[in-house]
Amino acid sequence: MRRIQGINNLIPYLDSISFPLTHEEIQDLIAQKKLPHKKPVSGIFIFDLDHIDWWVNENRIKE
Repeated sequence: MRRIQGINNLIPYLDSISFPLTHEEIQDLIAQKKLPHKKPVSGIFIFDLDHIDWWVNENRIKE
């Protein structure tokens, strides 16, 4: 399982797969429970890149 910790580490990954989002956009998606993530402790976000890839593909289809 490929994982990234933190929004600041997720941003370059999304840029690398041509799906750029800002820090604020990611925070909004997390707050709306629209972006797959885990929050094991307060203030720490873990992103499973397989889930992120799936989510990106689903959102590209919707566009």
